[in-house]
Amino acid sequence: MTKLIVSSLSIYPVKSCREVLQKSSFVENFGLQNDRRWMVVDEHGVMVTQRKISKMCLIQPELTTSGLILNSSAMNPLAIDIPAHNKKCSVKVWADQCQVFDAGDEAATWLSHLLEKKCRLVYFPEDEIRQVDLTYANKGDKTAFSDGFPFLIISQGSLDDLNQRLSSPITMNRFRPNIVIDGCEPFAEDEWKKIQIGDITFRFVKPCSRCVIPSINIDTAEREEEPIKTLLSYRKRDNKIYFGQNVIAEANGEIDVGMSINILE
Repeated sequence: MTKLIVSSLSIYPVKSCREVLQKSSFVENFGLQNDRRWMVVDEHGVMVTQRKISKMCLIQPELTTSGLILNSSAMNPLAIDIPAHNKKCSVKVWADQCQVFDAGDEAATWLSHLLEKKCRLVYFPEDEIRQVDLTYANKGDKTAFSDGFPFLIISQGSLDDLNQRLSSPITMNRFRPNIVIDGCEPFAEDEWKKIQIGDITFRFVKPCSRCVIPSINIDTAEREEEPIKTLLSYRKRDNKIYFGQNVIAEANGEIDVGMSINILE
């Protein structure tokens, strides 16, 4: 049997912006450390994503010791410190209301100019609790600004299978996983219930239904027919497309690229 390994680790510091690859990462209560702790909101405090503004995929966050730097070819880089105000504001992620810190006027101006829409940048504080849907999770399982679950896992085999069906192969970051696993058959992750990476057990709770975002070319921000058109032909169920698995960690700790994976269930 081929050895299963972690082939890639990714975080997305700002929801719907570009990924930051990691050689190792700390699994914390919200997911991988620094994953989706920042989010762009409109003037009403509602999340803004690539679903409506595709060129968010061109913003490259860069982590710093005090916060992050926003990079775009169309703008000068902007360094932003993690806000630590006493007063919080309320924002909306899907149906959830979260109490967060605003990152200030300079960040708001930078993003509003680039995205051509009035918006602001907010930060998810350590003491805020956003409960994962109890239909799939246990009480106390939480996440920050992810769509709904703290981890997304996809196997390399699944992407390879898809690319064999496409005229132009695409890269894994179109699907925005946190953990990529190599060494298994395509869509083997659909059958897993629990795996172990290092000392940490990960519980598979729900297949990931896909929106329009994988069809956005991350180099041009243009929307394309693929891979959604092809996925519809063989990954559609109940009028949804599924690709990848939503996962919850049962402990905290360090995981590294190259670590072996044990299938527990």
